[in-house]
Amino acid sequence: MNKERAQWGTRAGFIFAAVGSAIGLGNIWRFPSVAYENGGGAFFLPYLFALLTAGIPLLILEFTIGQKYRSSAPLSYFKIRKGAEWLGWWQVIVSFIIATYYAVILAWSLSYAYFSLNTSWGDDTEGYLFSSFLKVLPGENAGQIGSIVPNVFFPLLIVWVLALAILFAGVKKGIERANRVFIPLLVIMFGIIVIRAITLDNATAGLQAFFAPDWSQLTNGKVWVAAYSQIFFSLSIAFGIMITYASYLPKKTDITNNAFITGFANSGFELLAGIGVFATLGFMAGQLGVGVNEVVSGGIGLAFVVFPQIINEIPTWPGLFGFLFFASLFLAGMTSLISIAEVFISGFQEKFGISRRKSVAFGAGTAAVISILYATQGGLYIFDTVDRFINQYGVALAGLVEIIFIAWIARELSALQNHANSMSDIRLGAWWKICLGLITPIVLGFMMIQTFTTDLQSNYEGYPTSLIMTAGWGLSIAAVLIGVLFTRFKWKGIHSSIPQSPNHKGVAK
Repeated sequence: MNKERAQWGTRAGFIFAAVGSAIGLGNIWRFPSVAYENGGGAFFLPYLFALLTAGIPLLILEFTIGQKYRSSAPLSYFKIRKGAEWLGWWQVIVSFIIATYYAVILAWSLSYAYFSLNTSWGDDTEGYLFSSFLKVLPGENAGQIGSIVPNVFFPLLIVWVLALAILFAGVKKGIERANRVFIPLLVIMFGIIVIRAITLDNATAGLQAFFAPDWSQLTNGKVWVAAYSQIFFSLSIAFGIMITYASYLPKKTDITNNAFITGFANSGFELLAGIGVFATLGFMAGQLGVGVNEVVSGGIGLAFVVFPQIINEIPTWPGLFGFLFFASLFLAGMTSLISIAEVFISGFQEKFGISRRKSVAFGAGTAAVISILYATQGGLYIFDTVDRFINQYGVALAGLVEIIFIAWIARELSALQNHANSMSDIRLGAWWKICLGLITPIVLGFMMIQTFTTDLQSNYEGYPTSLIMTAGWGLSIAAVLIGVLFTRFKWKGIHSSIPQSPNHKGVAK
């Protein structure tokens, strides 16, 4: 390298950043409903199994690649095998696409944190979200863009200004400092939400619904796939983030310990979110005189329709409860957004030999401009389609290719295992290679076949074929092609002769 690589100030700083990346919107609005719909308390068994056989092994893999090769995702794969550089760029482009729409949800959260102070949404929370706030085009016009919605556009500007300020400040002074503040603040704020939630009337009914085990579900294959899917999508693995973050670690660091801490911290927050969300849903069910099963929701509907309804019913300080909830969403999303952006910032900086400031301005600046597309009247349909396809045929498929490449093509597992063991207290045994070489690719492969079959049979959400072909299939394929195109450019940020791994087949001790 021509210049000394940026580095975390402390080990705790890296862990805060990695945990901040892993804890995102999905922890709060996806995990509770997924657990409830897949066996309740019984779901924790496949969930824990998936964490130990896929989540943490993959975290260790990506931490080791990043720490060993001390490069962005594309350059790390290039160092493993020259012809694999495209895989890293594929993950970089996927991260870039996700950054463009992820920021919009943060803009919604920021607005709703303000709205919650006087419950601006009124009694019709669904109508307020889609008609008054987002001004969404009618369903028959899905695929059209429409005009820019000021309600979303201006908060989006604030989101990007804050994200750019953090990214411009660098790894240690920007990302590390921000996560050192945001993550403890997030835990404190969400902890207050949980305490308030479990003291609400009928909260126990919600918790019983969440934890009641349906053991018969353990024989259902879909439940196990749901557990692996939840672990896979919630740990920020397979789109270059953890490789990039680990590349800023010092030459000597405990890799496996860091991975276990990150994995269990993420799962601990998901459990906390489940308790808070279901205690609150129990309260709402009691207010409406219906069963908890009739108010369970997930995703955007849970956060921006159901929770405002609940906030309307809370007897004491509803505005404060609402503000804490949406501010928590904002903080969880912001720490993830800056980690996603860091993937392409690091890649562009190394590839084109430009300064970090230029890379932030070009990469994150371009993502910010494109994100305006999602602040339009048709933005919700485009967002929903892109999110669905880029997660399945970007993140998940790239993850499957990554594992097959490392385990079966490059046959790097033994070298990476030895590297991790050379500096970690928890030593990796045969279990790690079995998990990555067999279990994870089989489960991921099954997930991909299942999703691919479903998407071929019908249009996702019944959206027009033109939207599915452009924002769905078209963008997913374009991510791969653009990744390949990037390999045509020479590396300008590094010496022309890039050294291979210090010990391509052995131990780097």
